[in-house]
Parts: sequence; C-alpha cells; structure tokens
Amino acid sequence: MNPIADRYRVRADAFESKVAAVKAGQWENPSPCAEWNARDVVGHIVDMHGAMLRPFGRELGPAPSLRSDPLGAFRAARADVETVLADPVLAAAEHETPMGKMTAEQHIDQVVSADMVLHGWDLARATGQDDTIDPDEVARMLPEAEAIPDEMRIPGHFGPGIVVFGPEVIVPADASPQDRLLGLMGRDPNA
Repeated sequence: MNPIADRYRVRADAFESKVAAVKAGQWENPSPCAEWNARDVVGHIVDMHGAMLRPFGRELGPAPSLRSDPLGAFRAARADVETVLADPVLAAAEHETPMGKMTAEQHIDQVVSADMVLHGWDLARATGQDDTIDPDEVARMLPEAEAIPDEMRIPGHFGPGIVVFGPEVIVPADASPQDRLLGLMGRDPNA
C-alpha cells in the first residue's frame, strides 16, 4: 500500500465524480476562481497533471478534447499520473520543484492531488453540487494553509502569469474549519 497513491486515488475519484455530474448546459457557469468557468477548472486540473509529468520529459498522452469531453480529458490525464505513481522508480525519482527538491510522488501529492480537493469545491460550487469537503481533508490541509507564506500569494512569484494562491479572504473567527480553509486559499465560502 502506498499512502500517496491511495490518497491521490481517493481525491481523483471524488473530483471525477464531480466532473461526471456536470450537466451539459453548466460547463460555461462561472466558478469561484476569477475568470474561470466550470470547464476551465477541469482544464486547469488536466494541465496540472501534465506539469507533474514534465520533469520526466513526458507529456500527457492522447486524450479527448476538453471542449467536447471534459470527463474523458480528465480520465486520460489521471491515467498518465497514475502510471507514474504505480512505477516505484518514477515515483521515487527526485527533481527540483518551486518548493525545493522532492520525489515525483511527493510533488504529485502536494500539488495536483491537493489541487483536486479545492478545485473540486470550485467545480461543485459552479455547478450546484454538494460542495462539502471531506472533513479529514480539511483537517489535513488546514495547518498547511495556515502556514502559506505571503510571497506565495504574489501573482507571478512562480513565473509570469502564474497565480498559486489568491489573497486571503477573512472569515469570521467562529467559521467552520472548511470555511477557514477556503478563506486561507483565497475563496469566499459565502459568495
């Protein structure tokens, strides 16, 4: 059992179920992410899967178009990353990341795997689905969100056009852990 691969699978299953539940007329609905609609949220997740492959000189494999089949595009990207996680040599390969040197599986866990949790909320919110985040995920992610350095909130810090975290949204002191997490991640839970 590999806890990182298992965590990725659970998160990908949850995200995939949200993608599968989007109705045809909802893909253009605005999301909580400024300037992104529901399709753009899925596109970002697909793109981030590709970013996890680049350190190995790999790209995403053939896939359905995001425009015609967002679910198929996500499933194909997911399969490409799961191939890395299933290969002990690739999963343990170290490379430089914006957060320092780490293994491929650590990078996947900290970036695209965690991204699916928060962007799953965005997709659910955009398409009228249940936007409850698994409380265990909230408990795992909240301490990390509380420790986000201010420089990571500066647009372009990781390169031109790259925004990692938006400005913190202040929530009431008695807000739920999920709402505190969302606020720290630059989302207004009450919007």
